[in-house]
Amino acid sequence: MDKRRENLLKWTQTALLAALCFVSFTFLQIKIPMPGGDATSLHIGNAFCVLAALLLGGGYGGLAGAVGMTIADLLDPVYLVSAPKTFVLKLGIGLITGLVAHRIAKIGESRDQKYIFKWSILASVCGLAFNVVFDPLVGYFYKMYILGQPQEMASVLAKWSTATTFVNAVVSVILVALLYRVLRPLLEKAGILVRPR
Repeated sequence: MDKRRENLLKWTQTALLAALCFVSFTFLQIKIPMPGGDATSLHIGNAFCVLAALLLGGGYGGLAGAVGMTIADLLDPVYLVSAPKTFVLKLGIGLITGLVAHRIAKIGESRDQKYIFKWSILASVCGLAFNVVFDPLVGYFYKMYILGQPQEMASVLAKWSTATTFVNAVVSVILVALLYRVLRPLLEKAGILVRPR
C-alpha cells in the first residue's frame, strides 16, 4: 500500500471511529443525575476509543476517542464544561492502549491469534485502568479548582464516577475483545488494515 493511500485510510478510519465514539456515548448511555446539575453515566464510548487504538495505533486511536467524546461533551449541556478534561483523558486511553499493543507487544506484526487476543485484552485493560484511576481523580480537582464546586459535591461526584467508570471499563474490555477479534481479520482480508508504527 502506497504512503498516500495509507494516510488517507488512517484518517478515514480515525474519523469513522471518532464518529462511533460520539454516537455510542451520545445515544447509548444511561445518564445518572448528580447533585448540582451534574451527571455521570454508563456508556460504551470508551470501547471505541480502545478499539481505535488497537486498529490504528495510540496516536490516531487516541485522537479518534478524544475528538469523538469531546464533541459529544460539547453538544450535551450537562457535560459541556467537562470537554477539556475529556479530550485529555480519552487521548490518554488511546496512547496507553496503543503503547502496550503496538510498541510493547507489536500485535500488528503477529499472526498468532492467541497472542493477539491476549495482548489486545491486556492493552485494553491498561488503557481503561488509566481511565478508572484518572477520570475520577482529574474530575475531582477539575470540579473544585477549575469550576469552583464545593469539595463535598466534587467528592460525591468522584465516588460515583469511580463506580461508573469501573463498570464502563469492564463492559468495554469485553466488547473490544469481541469486536477486535472479528474486525481485524475482516479488515486484513479486505486489504484495509492499517499497520500502526
